[in-house]
Amino acid sequence: MKHVLVARVENKPGVLNRVASLFRRRGFNIDSLTVGETEVPEVSRMTIVVDATRTDASRVVHNLYKLVNVIEVEDITEKPAVVRDLVLIKVKADAKTRPEIIQLTQVFRGHVVDVAPESLIVELTGEEDKINSFVDVMRPFGIIEMVRTGIVAMVRGTSVNGHGRVGGNGSVL
Repeated sequence: MKHVLVARVENKPGVLNRVASLFRRRGFNIDSLTVGETEVPEVSRMTIVVDATRTDASRVVHNLYKLVNVIEVEDITEKPAVVRDLVLIKVKADAKTRPEIIQLTQVFRGHVVDVAPESLIVELTGEEDKINSFVDVMRPFGIIEMVRTGIVAMVRGTSVNGHGRVGGNGSVL
C-alpha cells in the first residue's frame, strides 16, 4: 500500500537537500517526491509517496520532524483527498496513427500539446492508475520520451493539511 505524506517546510535554500539526505541516510525508499511553493511564499509543500511494504511511513514522518525546517507533516492516505499526477509523453505519430492517438488521448481526457511531422506530445493529468493505463495504451505506438511530475495531493474541504479551517483571509483558524 502506498502512503501519501504532505510536509510543509520553510522555503529556504538547502531544505530539499536536507530532506533527500535524510531519506538516503535512513534508507527510506521514496516512490515520488514533489515540491512547490504554497500560497505563503515562505512555505513550500512536499508531497511524498512511500510504499508501505518497503518503508514505514510513520518512521518517515517521525524523522522529518527532526529537521529544523519542517513545519508540519501529515499522512493523508486515509483522508478524502484529490491526488493527481501529470505526464508528458512524446509518441511516434505518422499520418496513419495520428488520428487514433488523438482519439485515445481524448478518451483519457488528455491534450495534445505539440505536433511534429513524426510525433505528438500528449499531456495527461489524473490519478496514478489512469496515467499508467494511458502509458500502456501508448506503448504500441512507440514512446519516444516520457516525463512524470510525481504525485501531488490535497485534502478535500476547508482544512489545511487536514488541520483547522481556513479563514476568509486565508489564515488557519
